[in-house]
Amino acid sequence: MNITAAFIGGGNMGGALIRGLIARGLAPQNISVGEAVQPRRIQLADELGVLVTADNSEAATGADVVVLAVKPQDMAGTVQGLAGVLAARKPLVLSIAAGIRVADIEAWCGPDVPVVRAMPNRPALNGAGASALYAPAGSSAAHRELAQSILGAAGTTVWVGEESLLDVVTALSGSGPAYFFLLAELMTEAAVRLGLERDSAHELAIQTLYGSGKMARECDGDLARLRAEVTSKGGTTEAAVRAFDAANLRGIVAAALAAATDRGRDLARAFGEQAGK
Repeated sequence: MNITAAFIGGGNMGGALIRGLIARGLAPQNISVGEAVQPRRIQLADELGVLVTADNSEAATGADVVVLAVKPQDMAGTVQGLAGVLAARKPLVLSIAAGIRVADIEAWCGPDVPVVRAMPNRPALNGAGASALYAPAGSSAAHRELAQSILGAAGTTVWVGEESLLDVVTALSGSGPAYFFLLAELMTEAAVRLGLERDSAHELAIQTLYGSGKMARECDGDLARLRAEVTSKGGTTEAAVRAFDAANLRGIVAAALAAATDRGRDLARAFGEQAGK
């Protein structure tokens, strides 16, 4: 890769993308990071050899792409503080913040600064992320390709055609790891109550979580077929699935994703439209 990239925010997700880009061949000296927390700056510089600074404008100066990896509530002030630098070069601005709309980011950036949004998830820390991207009408093919190369450095990517769908993506894959961790945690606790040693239950639950994901990724991805293959008629799995059905697991999952989707829209109202007025 032959680009210069600036990351505004060097926390977990920013750091994951930086590591992925370096693994893909981007030279560390082509990456700058604006990070307010000194220990993080020191860690990134020592571990990865990237350029670090507490001054976001300094980090963004001269960059081809500026990745906004800050919290939604910090987005307005952060981007407004970069407006002068962005106006001078007009790099691609790539936001990975939940909820904050392209229109708000464009307003804070100033005229003619291209903006793309993405929603990655925490497995990006292990190079196994799932990210969705949205580019508004008029985005160039080059900007779309650049944005996809950044997120693709840490896992798989898909594009959505409507920005509102990123709220659904946030509910599905953005928050999704927590759902699987919760299920494994609850399975562990249930097994302990049934008499299994906690260490053994914990190890079996984690490995089952890992192995099931690996099977789904490495086969054709037909989740219904995979489930059916494990669910022998009249067997133990069928008994468990029937218990899930009786407890309305399908409805519970639907309600959970709806709640997370609604929360993403709340973030836009709280920190986007209102903050930008």
